[in-house]
Formats: sequence, structure tokens, C-alpha cells
Amino acid sequence: MHAERQIEAQLSLAVRPRRAAMLFAVAACVAAVFGWHWPTFASMANTWWRTETFAHGLLVLPIFAWLVWRDRARLDAVPFKPYAPALLPLALAGFVWMLGELSATLSVSQFAMVAMVPCAVCAVLGLRAARALAFPLVFLFFAVPFGGFMLPWLMEWTADFTVSAVRLSGVPVYREGMMFVIPSGAWSVVEACSGLRYLIASVMVGTLYAYLTYRSLKRRLLFVGVSMVVPLVANWLRAYLIVMLGHLSDNRLAAGVDHLIYGWIFFGVVMAIMFWIGTRWREDLAETPARPAPAVAAIPAKLLPRTTWAVAAAALLAAGMWRPLAYALDMPDANAVTLQPLAGVAGWQTADADALPLWRPALDRPAASVEQAFAKDGAVVGLRIAYYRNQSQQSEAVGGNEANAEEGWRLLRTGSVTLPFDRVSALRNEYLHPRERVVAWRWYWIDGHMTANAYMAKARLAWSKLARRGDDSAAIVVYTHAAEDAEADRRLADFVGAIAPQLRSQLERTRRSAR
Repeated sequence: MHAERQIEAQLSLAVRPRRAAMLFAVAACVAAVFGWHWPTFASMANTWWRTETFAHGLLVLPIFAWLVWRDRARLDAVPFKPYAPALLPLALAGFVWMLGELSATLSVSQFAMVAMVPCAVCAVLGLRAARALAFPLVFLFFAVPFGGFMLPWLMEWTADFTVSAVRLSGVPVYREGMMFVIPSGAWSVVEACSGLRYLIASVMVGTLYAYLTYRSLKRRLLFVGVSMVVPLVANWLRAYLIVMLGHLSDNRLAAGVDHLIYGWIFFGVVMAIMFWIGTRWREDLAETPARPAPAVAAIPAKLLPRTTWAVAAAALLAAGMWRPLAYALDMPDANAVTLQPLAGVAGWQTADADALPLWRPALDRPAASVEQAFAKDGAVVGLRIAYYRNQSQQSEAVGGNEANAEEGWRLLRTGSVTLPFDRVSALRNEYLHPRERVVAWRWYWIDGHMTANAYMAKARLAWSKLARRGDDSAAIVVYTHAAEDAEADRRLADFVGAIAPQLRSQLERTRRSAR
């Protein structure tokens, strides 16, 4: 037994420098992934710093480092052996990153960049080492600022629960979209009321807590599920209590800063109770059996440094070759954009812009833009075409366009309608101002195709760039006064059906000017 331990110690001393070299190689690969894709990482860090909803991202990297250090004994117990097949998913992640860059889709680029890290670890250190670090590597994905697409649903659910609960409390409520009125005043559910920040923070902390506190997969998954449901219900109760507190105090409480303070205090108390209950079934305090010393066979007698460095070099190539390719495919077009106004058609005649609603669509820094008013039978419709070429995060057709945020305007409801051509859907938004109501339809023209689906638009944009057809795109908005919703929609449908051939011809003509 003593002789066997001596052999193990000698083998361990012989292997240790090589293991250290492999750890250095994988650290270099990870550092290169973040360094080579620095603009993507910087966009993540900027979001952590600027947006409270994703401020938790500032903690992800320190927690990741602590988790790796905490699991170092588990890592020491497995042999390191490069796994070349992992280079394929690494290259695939790099390709997806390039697609995200070409389509200016930050979340895709960010997820792809983070995915390169576990792929690089698996390639250089091997499958068993990647399994030993599985949770820290997966935890890294919490660094990606993701989840904004849930805002409309969360706002709708919060409004539904709050209105129902207030009515059950005996208070009469009149609701219109995200706004509702009670005898003591008017309330509205805005993005800050959606509970998204609570949900994301709870899921991240709940996942970490489940990993550290439980051992069985069943309990871990159950607690993660609870950490998703509890913040949603807690946010609904928070919104209801704030409305009732304001109502019962004649709006002296739960307004302004008090509104936010009460919200965070209530959320903190609910989360503390959730974790306190979770400790009743904790498994981390159970006695841990002593880990046996590694068998001689478990310590590789021969590690091939050349193989390790070759795989590490291949990993760097698989991760980094996509950036110069993206740059080559995204060369700017120097041709200027000229967009001509459209002519009247089918009874719709150009009109004075003063007849348009006060509301205006906010479209991000287009290369060229046209805004016109058209009138027919006393009804007025506004048309805004924003044309984009050489797009960037500061100037893009899809993703950078938000509703007009001028004082007094509120989003009542959102939905979709079918345009009277090509069976294409458009995003339908309804806005309210103290003096008027507006219905607006919005869709995109990408690579010669009309769509209102932002994901489809991004995919078409990436494909257009891959095919070397450029990134010419347009955002189209039509809008009108809405005394009655049905009448406003019929008016917009009539106008869009009449103007569609001329609109498509104008966009295609402008696109050809880039060639």
C-alpha cells in the first residue's frame, strides 16, 4: 500500500506540470474568446451597467470564478485529455456569432460568444473536465442580457391580475389596454411594473441556491421552477397592494419614489421567505463521504503536450475566424440613398401634414426617410418610410424602433393584423393621448420581402448579407386617428392595399441604386 502511494505521488508530480500547462492553454482560449469578440462583451457590460433589469450581470463573472475555485477538487479528480470533436460545436457557435453580427442581433451574438467558452473548455481539457465544471459553465449564460421579449406578456398578466383583484376588493374599475381607472385616480402598467427584473434576478439566484443547497436533480429543478413562479405572483400582489394602498390613502402613499421602494421591500421579503422555506429540504449539510485518492490508472501516464497545444490552436482558429469573415461580408455601401415621396392612388390624395395626428413614429436614424399624409373622404392617414443602408446598432431597421415617447402618450394595447397583400402580418399598436387616440400598423421590408416578425426580419437580413446582396431594409408605419378601432383598421387596410404596389416599386428602385 505504501509503495502504491509512492507511485501515485510520483505520477502526480510528473503530471502536475502538464495539467498546469493545459489549464493555461484553456485559460488562454477563454481570454481570447472574450478579447477577440470584445465589442460583443462590451455591449453586455454596458447593458449591465446602464439597465437595472440586467444589473445582475455584474455578478456573474465573479460568481463563475468562485464556483470554479469551489469545484477545484472535483476538477483535480479527473484526467485532462483534449477532445477534438468539441471543435465542431465551437466553430458552429462562432458561425452563429457571425450571423448575429450580420443581422445586428445582439442577443444572438452574445449567446454565441458565451457558448464558445464551454466548447473551448471541452475541446482543450476534455469531456470529463467539462462535466466537472458543468454548472459554472452553464451559469455563465446568465451574463447575457436576455428576456426583454417577455415584457408585453408580463405587463398583460400584471394588468389582468391587478384589475381582477381590485374588482374583487369591491372597487369599481374601468380598464382600457394597460390603463385602468378607479374612483381615486388612474393607473397604468408600464415596463417597470412588468416584474421582469424580479423574475430574472430570482431565477439566477434561485438556480445558484439550488445548486449549492441540493444534490438531487429533482429538488434542484423543483426549486428553480419555484424561483420562476414566485416572482411572477409576488409582482402581481405587489402591483395590487400598491394600487390599493394608493386608493385607501387618497394617493398620498405608493406614488413616485414610494412606489419603487415598497415594490423592492415586498419583493425582498417574499424572496427571503422562499429561500427560508427552501432550507427545510437542504442536502448540502449531509455528511460527505471522503473522496478516495485517485487510482494509478486514473492518472494518465502520458499526456501529449503537442496534442494539447494543437487542439488549443485549433480552438482559437474555430472561434476567431468568423470575425474577419463578418467584416468582409459587412463592407459598407458608399452609394447614397434617395427616397422619393409616393403619389396619390385610388382616391387617396396627398394632404397637408398638419392634418396628421400629434403622434409620430420614432424610427432610428435612417439613411433616408419620407413622411406623408394622405386623405380620402375626409379621413387622413400618415405614412412613414424609414430606409436603412449600412446598418449598425445605432441605426437599424429592426430592433431600434420604439413608439413615440413624448409626454402624454401611452401604449394602450398591442396585437397584429393581416395586411391586404401577400398575407403578411403587421404589428398593430394603439396609443392614447389626453387629446386623441391613434392606431398604427408597422412592418418591415427586408431583402425584398415584407414581414412584421422581428426574428424573421433578422434572419432575412443575415441571409441577404451572406448572399452578398447588402443590408438594404425599411421600416414602414401607417397611422390614423382612432375614434373607433374598427373604422381606423378599415381605413388603414384600404390605404395599404391601394399604396402597396407603388410602395414595393419604390423600395426596389431604391435598393437597386446600391448596386
